[in-house]
Amino acid sequence: MLIIDDEESICFSMKEYFSLHGFRVDAASDLEEAEKLIEAGDYTIVIQDLRLTTMRKSDGLDIIKLIRNHNCQTKIIVLTAYGSAEMEIEAIRRGADVFLLKPKPLSQVAQVIQGLLESPPKALST
Repeated sequence: MLIIDDEESICFSMKEYFSLHGFRVDAASDLEEAEKLIEAGDYTIVIQDLRLTTMRKSDGLDIIKLIRNHNCQTKIIVLTAYGSAEMEIEAIRRGADVFLLKPKPLSQVAQVIQGLLESPPKALST
C-alpha cells in the first residue's frame, strides 16, 4: 500500500493502522517521492490526497495517471478535503476507483479497501 499525503499526522496514523492490519505500507509526502515509489514498486492499493503543499491541484490528478500507466490493476482511493462533484468526476475519469472526502474514519477506509480487494480486476484495455 502507498499513502500519498503531505500531512505527517495522516501518513503516520494511516501507516500505523494499516500496518497493524497486515499491509506493507509506504508513504510519500510530496510529488517527487510519490513518483519514485510508484516507479520502483507495484502497489495493490494507493490512497492519495489531491493536494500536496508542493503541488497544484491538477498534479493530484496526474498522480492517478502515473499510477494507471505503471500498473492498471492498482486500486486507487482519492481521500481529499478539497473535493467537488467536478473533481470527483475527473478523478474517476482518470482512473481513480473511489473518491472519499476527509475526514473519514480509518475503519471506513478499511471497509472500502476490503471491497476493492474483493472486486474483480479491471479489464486490460487494448
